[in-house]
Amino acid sequence: FVRAGGCDYRCSWCDTPHAVDSEHRSSWTPMTTFDIWDEIQRLSDGQPLTVSLSGGNPAIQDFGPLIALGRAQGYRFACETQGSIARGWFNVLDTLVLSPKPPSSGERPDWEAFDACLRAGANAGRTILKIVIFDDEDYNWAKTVQARLPGLPLFLQPGNPEIDPAQPVDLPAMADRLRLLTERTMRDGWFSVRILPQLHVFIWGNQRGV
Repeated sequence: FVRAGGCDYRCSWCDTPHAVDSEHRSSWTPMTTFDIWDEIQRLSDGQPLTVSLSGGNPAIQDFGPLIALGRAQGYRFACETQGSIARGWFNVLDTLVLSPKPPSSGERPDWEAFDACLRAGANAGRTILKIVIFDDEDYNWAKTVQARLPGLPLFLQPGNPEIDPAQPVDLPAMADRLRLLTERTMRDGWFSVRILPQLHVFIWGNQRGV
């Protein structure tokens, strides 16, 4: 993971406030493209793998040169963004994950900007949708998004209610959320979606730097 600082959203349940709020800026590490590339090579032991660009909102940054550098060495690149800022380098991604924020976030997607992101990533290897689900309103909203964009694979992810990294994650509660969301889609016959848990939360909780 390459986690970029800064975001144009302020989601109510953001689980990475350290990468969003400027009050945490003192803990951020300014890095050039080559600094990031050197760290990727160190962490991967020089073995090409998939690099996930995350944030914050990684679309704020210019990752084009990094992607070009990595792809020349056989690395693959994925990016997850809310779809608020279109970037030319979306086109050279292997995977573009667009994650419009549901009502529980307190944010409202700009669908014109979202469509611009789709156009910008038209030549990406694949583009998928991911929507975080906290409540019934989010669930029903996700259905309207799929109806608007029926050609894109849709992943639903149960939300993590514990966003404080100093607090342990309630894993049984997370497992219940996963089970309930899965069972609901089955009852509804909504078989075109996939349920995607936050695997890193199940393994490491809210721990940073892993």
